[in-house]
Amino acid sequence: MKSKILKYMLPILVLLTIIGGIYYLKLSNRHKAIVKTQLYHKLGLVDDTWNVKINPNSISLTTPTLVIDNIYKSMEGPKVMRSFQLDHTKSELVWLTSFKTQAFSTNEVDPLSNDYVCHTNVDFYDGEHYSRWQLDKRIGLHYPRLTSMSNGIEYYEFPEGFGFPVFTNENLFIATQALNHNIKGDAFSIKHRITIDYLSHNKNMRPLMSKTIFIMLPFDSNNPFSGPTEDNPNLCIPIETKNHSYKTDSGESLSGHWVIFPGKETYKFDVTSQLQLKDSTTMHHIATHLHPFSETLAFRDKTIDSTLFTSKAENFTDKIGLKNVSYFSSSKGIMLYPDHKYELELHTNNTTSINQDMMASMFVFLYDKQMDEKIKAFTPEE
Repeated sequence: MKSKILKYMLPILVLLTIIGGIYYLKLSNRHKAIVKTQLYHKLGLVDDTWNVKINPNSISLTTPTLVIDNIYKSMEGPKVMRSFQLDHTKSELVWLTSFKTQAFSTNEVDPLSNDYVCHTNVDFYDGEHYSRWQLDKRIGLHYPRLTSMSNGIEYYEFPEGFGFPVFTNENLFIATQALNHNIKGDAFSIKHRITIDYLSHNKNMRPLMSKTIFIMLPFDSNNPFSGPTEDNPNLCIPIETKNHSYKTDSGESLSGHWVIFPGKETYKFDVTSQLQLKDSTTMHHIATHLHPFSETLAFRDKTIDSTLFTSKAENFTDKIGLKNVSYFSSSKGIMLYPDHKYELELHTNNTTSINQDMMASMFVFLYDKQMDEKIKAFTPEE
């Protein structure tokens, strides 16, 4: 009986291996990285543990090992994610004030180039977060992305006196992805260390609300990879149609991750609906996410034809990558109005002879008057 089972099991295993191999080979570079990272960790081939250190007024999370075995452009590399709390043993109100991502060797001591940092996203759970403040009408209105650090802007801090309020036992979520535009050859391993600083609660702090605004370009959903045509020269070529793709109320297909051709180009997109401003408020911080070959990303008030902030991207000249991306930070702030129209304007310069990929986003932090009123009435538990 056992011999018969083995007789049939072997060809089945061979068949499954062949099918699995064919499926894997057809995957995109990004999806191959997901499969390989899971296998490395589940089979114990590399360290799969998070090293979390809770310090006074900060938390650091060092990732499991990420194996770099290929060229991984933006949004393609190995990634890991997890939920976390600043300190599950307490329920104290604190203020998040700064964010940092750094690449390290697997010994978790030797820093590496931030060329290996694609992006690190920090999210909050809006159901848990807003219900604590009886702001249930906010739940589900926006994707609960707090912020993102990315290649060229791996560290920033809010202006003095401002922060994002959370409780120390509140659940947060982190996802970080590796990058490798330039290094070919033998595989090597890295880790990311994410550090978040915070301050104890005091009533002089003012709360910030995060809004994500980003450029989206139209594409033909019936023939998405054909690109611009004479009839519609505004069409883009999306990198893929499953991720970062959106539909307007009128049924138009838009992509937030698209192809740029060699040479210079300008892209514009109205982000008024993304901001969803209901009242006038002040903008105090902007963190920008760009891909290589970006030059500038401007946040403009179309109503008064004024540029409110321009983020400048400095590209390396001897390799692919962003050396620095500027961000906005101001205690005074800039007024935004619900009856104004706003747009993003991106300038790119693809200095290579091949197509490259592009994304352009801003994480805009606005003074949150409604939350401020809730916090002023807040009485800490004894």
